[in-house]
Amino acid sequence: MLLPAMLPAAVAPDLADRVNVLIGTTGPHKSNYGGVCPWVSPPFAMTQWTPMTQENGISALPYRHEQRTLAGFMGTHQPTVWMSDYGFITIMPQVGAPRVLFDERGAPMKDGTEDARPYYYSIQTGRTEADTIRTEIAATSRCSLFRFSYPDTDAARLFVEISRVPGHEGWLRVSDDGREITGYNPGRHNHHRGRPMGPALEKFKGYYVIQFETPFTSAQTWKSANNPGKQQVCFFAGREVTGERAGAIVTFPASNGTPVRVRIGSSFISIGQARENLRREIPGWDFDCVVRKTKQEWNDALGRVLAEGGADDEQVLFYTAMYHTLMFPRRFDEYGKYYSPFDEKIHKGVSYNDYSLWDTFRALHPLLTLTAPEHVSPMVQSLVQMYEEGGWMPKWPNPTYTNIMIGTPADPVVADAYAKGFRDFDVEKAYEAIYKNAMTPPDGDTDKRWADRAAWTSYEARAGLTYYKELGYVPVDKTNESVSNTLEYAYEDWCVAQMAKDLGREKDHGFFMQRSKSYRNLYNPKTGFMQARLANGAFFEGDPKEYRAFTEGSPWTYLFCVMHDIPGLLELMGREEFISKLDGNFSGGHFAHDNEPENHYPYLYAWVGQPEKTQRIVTDIMTKYFRATPDGMEGNDDCGQMSALYVFTALGFYPVTPASGEYVIGRPFFKKSTLNITFPQKATFTVLARNLAPGNIYVKSVKLNGRPVEGLFLKHADIVRGGVLEFEMTATPR
Repeated sequence: MLLPAMLPAAVAPDLADRVNVLIGTTGPHKSNYGGVCPWVSPPFAMTQWTPMTQENGISALPYRHEQRTLAGFMGTHQPTVWMSDYGFITIMPQVGAPRVLFDERGAPMKDGTEDARPYYYSIQTGRTEADTIRTEIAATSRCSLFRFSYPDTDAARLFVEISRVPGHEGWLRVSDDGREITGYNPGRHNHHRGRPMGPALEKFKGYYVIQFETPFTSAQTWKSANNPGKQQVCFFAGREVTGERAGAIVTFPASNGTPVRVRIGSSFISIGQARENLRREIPGWDFDCVVRKTKQEWNDALGRVLAEGGADDEQVLFYTAMYHTLMFPRRFDEYGKYYSPFDEKIHKGVSYNDYSLWDTFRALHPLLTLTAPEHVSPMVQSLVQMYEEGGWMPKWPNPTYTNIMIGTPADPVVADAYAKGFRDFDVEKAYEAIYKNAMTPPDGDTDKRWADRAAWTSYEARAGLTYYKELGYVPVDKTNESVSNTLEYAYEDWCVAQMAKDLGREKDHGFFMQRSKSYRNLYNPKTGFMQARLANGAFFEGDPKEYRAFTEGSPWTYLFCVMHDIPGLLELMGREEFISKLDGNFSGGHFAHDNEPENHYPYLYAWVGQPEKTQRIVTDIMTKYFRATPDGMEGNDDCGQMSALYVFTALGFYPVTPASGEYVIGRPFFKKSTLNITFPQKATFTVLARNLAPGNIYVKSVKLNGRPVEGLFLKHADIVRGGVLEFEMTATPR
């Protein structure tokens, strides 16, 4: 991607052009890398559009930057590499004989021709000048507009694939007048290693309307076996086709240098709604107009935070991180109504989907309360609607229940929004939902050995909650990930307690505050770690891996996962042991900055009066693990969580305890950052870093509105009220 020269901040820059959408699109591992695509869409779009270098599925996104053969362009709903795509579509321009199979239709990407931005994508593909095609993409929330520039040929074609997921038959129809293709794809990659990841959706479909400015002159439908080893393609003269792997190829008249424009509308409601979405969002054929509109949407969204100073790469990294934080959860409604994948009905209202809640409750959702507050209440209301329509708030909706990850991470998202004054959702129903999470065990709780990503049988809610209620912990001989579950339940209980208190439910508040101390039941003073316990009360002395006592981690990973009661943990461990173990976590190679349970660890030094260690560690993280290159994001972005961590760290504070209304002060990375606050009122909050320089990584003093800050904590209320947070930087620890 060729980035434009950086503009001085005073020139009202196009912030969208500071985004490098290729960052995080590749890495040394097959799936544990940035896990993003060069999506073209406005913020929080229902459908994203991306080039395709490989057939996607769980653990494989459509695009990896090092793969330089392009086999299509997708309208995708896959939010991250770990999760499912659903209701997608693929198209590909080609010349010469029709080519359907993935390995046959691929074309080399010409070096130096890829231009990837949040609002526009362009690439030239081909082996020779005679077969070179330029593809350009512009997009709105639910629709796209393609511009294809074919070479002079009488065989300018467009390949369309409506479906390719085993067990899901798509349907497509080509119009007689050469102006339109309609179809639907019910496909979902909802099986992982042969195991179902959620309930079947009998009525689910991704609907599409494809319209052509230049009528095609001929068309064929096609389908093939959905077996990679035996893909014999059958072509049909008929206008309709149904199949697991099926589509069409249309041919346009000789191009003579005139671009072919194709617009596509998507919907989860109906073909008619896809056509209506297209009418509302891209009524004409002005490609540049769509580009300008979406670019302006990105400039407006990114402009909520203005970061000044720093090198070009730092500007690129910051605004790329901001871009990633404004993609998910995605909008799921379509002009006043939405299809619910929780009861398979059409409802009135607004809806969001694809929440990576176990990851994003930590930093992404708290960041959105500052940078995109107009989306916060609707996002919470969407979780409430999922509860009403399906019986539970989800763990990881994609687009329905999946039982992926642990705990009930919607609880802190609800509680954090409520604590910060968001009320434009059904508050009573939201509390009812998180109370149910905390008190109602899943069906068959004591009859099954629950585990993350186990085959779907029923919604698991808080796995092992029966034991947690009786014993004060989840026993390792009854439920997998018992230590991680216990610690998360304790924090989630605390979140329920915060909301209960404000709602006047004093009995609930007292009950959940007491139960939030359950983490103490797993601390073994002999080992100095959180340790699994058996149902009989004894500590489990075997290998934690034997029972998978931890989720994506080890005893080191979860020792400090007590976000809600750090003073209590400090008292439990003792100050010297707390510091020793925290130091050892970083010096002993145990810390993984890209593992969400550890995201807040660098900031824990605030509780022991050693902020210089925080400042040194976050400097190390920001300089070593984020780079303005395609492989420059180490670890999965997880729908914006890692990017939100980057944004908060760059600003100089971090939400260690979501739902507390507080942030821990770290150190800033820009000379001046301005937050343009829009909720609960318009205000400006400015972060200044005096004497900021590469060697000046320590904070000498902090002032808020001219007054010294007592301690190392910043209140959310102080930020949204507006003001100035002023750091004085120095080369030596304070």
